[in-house]
Amino acid sequence: MTSPAPHPAAHRPHPAAMLKRRWPTALAAAVVALNVTASGSQDVADAVGGFGETLPLLPLIYLVVNQIGKPQATWPVLGAGLVAVFALPFQDVIAPSTVLIALSSVLLAWGAVRGTPHGRTAFGVQAAGALLFCGLALAGLTVDPDLGRYLLAAGWFCHGIWDFVHLRLDKVVSRTFAEWCGVIDVLVAVQLLFLV
Repeated sequence: MTSPAPHPAAHRPHPAAMLKRRWPTALAAAVVALNVTASGSQDVADAVGGFGETLPLLPLIYLVVNQIGKPQATWPVLGAGLVAVFALPFQDVIAPSTVLIALSSVLLAWGAVRGTPHGRTAFGVQAAGALLFCGLALAGLTVDPDLGRYLLAAGWFCHGIWDFVHLRLDKVVSRTFAEWCGVIDVLVAVQLLFLV
């Protein structure tokens, strides 16, 4: 006599267990929802300015963590980066994107001269990403905001893909950060595309 097949619901994880495993996704969705709520009906120029100034932080985090060589440093590096992004506008002298791109340039020079813990190939990949995403940020900030939002949406969306590739490969940054950042990036790209 065979035992009955288990009910399909028996194989589904409990919602709390799913949330525990996917907390980076839940946190990312909450952060974007809070941003949308806080910014309300933001005009295109303001959104382009804000997201354009922030985009260079994304490859900078990868460059810093790649140079440190320790994925567990990712969340503290993000924290320091966010403090910089939110504090820099108060000095009203130099744009946050300029500071972030300058820091990326310093790290690129440092990696080219001193090498990196993950080797030249990994450094080359991170350097290419930094050039691409910082380039899209600069382009999005310098053109008309209506065109800029599409360039920035492309930058944020492509960085989301970048995150998911790093998540899949389990390279450079922590897996939780790669998941969190990937979800945020894709949702920000959607937000930029649907600005009225």
